[in-house]
Amino acid sequence: MISQLAIHKLVQILGEEHILTKTVDLSPFSHDATNQDFVPDAVAFPQDADQISKILQLANEELFPVIPRGAGSGMSGGAVAVRGGLVLSMERLNKILLIDEENLLAKVEPGVVTAHLQEEVEKCGLFYPPDPASLDVSTIGGNVAECAGGPRAVKYGVTRDYVMGLKVVLPTGDSITTGVETAKGVVGYDLTRLIVGSEGTLAVIVEIILKLLPKPEMKRTMLIRFSDIAASARCVSKIIREKVVPTTIEFLDSLSVECVRDQVPFELPLDDSTLLLIEVDGDSDQIDHNTRLIEALCRKIGSVEFRLAKDKEEAEELWKARKNLSPSLQRLRPHKINQDVVVPRSRLPDFVIALSGIGRRYALPIPSFGHAGDGNIHVNIMYDADDKNETERAHQALQEILRLTLDLRGTLSGEHGVGISKKPYIGMEITPTALELMRKIKKAFDPNGILNPAKIFDEA
Repeated sequence: MISQLAIHKLVQILGEEHILTKTVDLSPFSHDATNQDFVPDAVAFPQDADQISKILQLANEELFPVIPRGAGSGMSGGAVAVRGGLVLSMERLNKILLIDEENLLAKVEPGVVTAHLQEEVEKCGLFYPPDPASLDVSTIGGNVAECAGGPRAVKYGVTRDYVMGLKVVLPTGDSITTGVETAKGVVGYDLTRLIVGSEGTLAVIVEIILKLLPKPEMKRTMLIRFSDIAASARCVSKIIREKVVPTTIEFLDSLSVECVRDQVPFELPLDDSTLLLIEVDGDSDQIDHNTRLIEALCRKIGSVEFRLAKDKEEAEELWKARKNLSPSLQRLRPHKINQDVVVPRSRLPDFVIALSGIGRRYALPIPSFGHAGDGNIHVNIMYDADDKNETERAHQALQEILRLTLDLRGTLSGEHGVGISKKPYIGMEITPTALELMRKIKKAFDPNGILNPAKIFDEA
């Protein structure tokens, strides 16, 4: 609970128009994409690092939690006020500060929307690859905090691979810069990579230096249909083994296909088809060669249809259907347990076959889709929360899916993070010794435990 005295001091720091305290105004900031509600005591809208520093100093004096927040599009509960306190909205820090065409970098504030940055750098003939499904609303700061990925990660990597340096305010109110603006730099510990993916628990990000690439000359999108789910999964590792690295390889199982059938720009058969949505980029010769090779590999493994998007508009419709898949799953059941597990590409066939068996045993629809090119599959256990028996079966299925993932040498999250949704299961993957080391790191950054508490793991 934030005291009235602290609220008064926050008004002095920010101005009355940049702090919310009325319940009706707090509601939009009480949840993220997990739809779990935790109403904060207040929401602040700082405009710079100096105001953030003063807010964090006050939080240490008054001992109230501070929860950094981007667009609230996270899938793990990382930006919700589990213990009340102050939500720190970064939406006013929304400037692209620099696009350096000579050194291939950009400097941005955390509130810049991902798609907006991509549009601006592409005007300069440059390319910022990370493309989370929420890129039209998600912010760069949130992407950095969660180490967001996206379909293009198979070729280009995730957000972490593009963050060269940061300016952050520590939980104590002190400001530091990390990283470099050069192609190399190995002075001291790599605090940049420690903060990237730390889910807002170690620092408040106020400026980001991002690596850019030259924009690819062109791209081509293809849709491949399989009647056998195992064959589609085998095809993914076969393509990579043949040293073709597409920009994306997206996988949709038959349940997922049913949910977006009416959004695909051409008719699909009414059967148990699974789909691969593959994109390649580069110059025309590279694209022609890779397209022919991918088609030959898919037909050899057993694809029943290979279709090229006829133009840019059709390709965009295919990607729109893919990005609308998650909300479309409600056609199966009103509620879901959403997991973004990762397994080695070579184990994808084992994973999807076992997943189908789990769905049958628990009598629940468990659609799977996602970034098959890097083994990152989004598993959704669909159920009706009003049905106690079905809810219990859903959580039993979750435990089995997580054990399966680890048995296949996988990891419990590829891009959504831990937050609160995966927090109960982190001990399945991380040893007690490693967790204790993480707690010590958290304590070193945040001695009073005020910054985004109760996320990832329980603090000592």
